[in-house]
Amino acid sequence: MTISMYTACVPVFRQMLGSLDDLLGKAEAHAAARNIDPAALLQARLFPDMFPFIRQVQIACDFAKSVPARLAGVDVPAFEDNEQTFADLHARIAKTLAFIDGLQAAGFDGSEQREIVLRPGTPKERKLTGQAYLLAYGLPQFFFHVTTAYGLLRHNGVEVGKKDFMGSY
Repeated sequence: MTISMYTACVPVFRQMLGSLDDLLGKAEAHAAARNIDPAALLQARLFPDMFPFIRQVQIACDFAKSVPARLAGVDVPAFEDNEQTFADLHARIAKTLAFIDGLQAAGFDGSEQREIVLRPGTPKERKLTGQAYLLAYGLPQFFFHVTTAYGLLRHNGVEVGKKDFMGSY
């Protein structure tokens, strides 16, 4: 039995972006209930050289839109990375979900072998097949940033667990 690239991609991004959106809601409620400045959570880091929570969410959304776009052979939409609040992050997730929900499964046909070029024309240029791009690069990168966002919230006392991370499936 085979699995389509669309099925291996879009539903996974939908599920995890949904859980990330729910995690944002729990973080908002946590901050409000404990009279914590939301910026304390939005700018939280585990170590000074890592991206803060807000950037983790932005990057997760970037992978959730760029990976399926490249596989479907459509332009990757550009987002400004100007989010400053929980409401802004909710809106970014919604915008990302709207984009991937608009992709048609047929656009992914043959993408297993489609050449994906990362950082074209630079010394770091890398060429991958669509399947390698999705499974060895895109999904791991996406999960890294979703997991880091989850971990930052958990580390800062937001009462979340594995069920919250997994979301609805």
